[in-house]
Amino acid sequence: MAAVYREKASGARPDRPELLRMVADLQPGEVVVAEKIDRISRLPLPEAELLVATIRGKGARLAVPGIVDLSDLVADSSGVARIVLEAVQDMLLRVALQTARDDYETRRERQREGIEIAKREGRYIGRKPDLAHHRRIIGLRDAGMSIVRTAELAGCSIAQVERVTALHRANSGGLPTKKVSSEDEFSSKFVLSTTPE
Repeated sequence: MAAVYREKASGARPDRPELLRMVADLQPGEVVVAEKIDRISRLPLPEAELLVATIRGKGARLAVPGIVDLSDLVADSSGVARIVLEAVQDMLLRVALQTARDDYETRRERQREGIEIAKREGRYIGRKPDLAHHRRIIGLRDAGMSIVRTAELAGCSIAQVERVTALHRANSGGLPTKKVSSEDEFSSKFVLSTTPE
């Protein structure tokens, strides 16, 4: 095993840092093993196929448990048999990629429908804020950290740091804050993680 890449970002995004790093690190003859197809991509099929083509273009191949891998058979074949096996392998991969995208879209649509129903019935309150995370952000900002550095240390987006900071300023009795003695105290505890939850 050459390396392990752990990604927290959604498979529906093409700009995932760990995926891009993995593709950049690929060497000819290597095999990319993904635990599930949706870890490779939930992108629309043309974009997913472009990603797979990029991996193959680097001389590597993709292996996903649950998807039949005909690579060994293809390597031992020639002529029409090889062409047919390669076409079947590509078709299986395409079907798996499209299924991952369809599953993603179905879940998103069901979530939207559920939220709309809850709003109509007056039951929707939205996602509850993570107050501990908000306190962490406010603590970092109170300690003099920049917005960008706070986002890095808290493991969130710059936009979230800006929202929480604005909310805190607008709400004078809002979130309790904690002063932090040093940046090192937080950097060891709240480093941006790429480990899946």
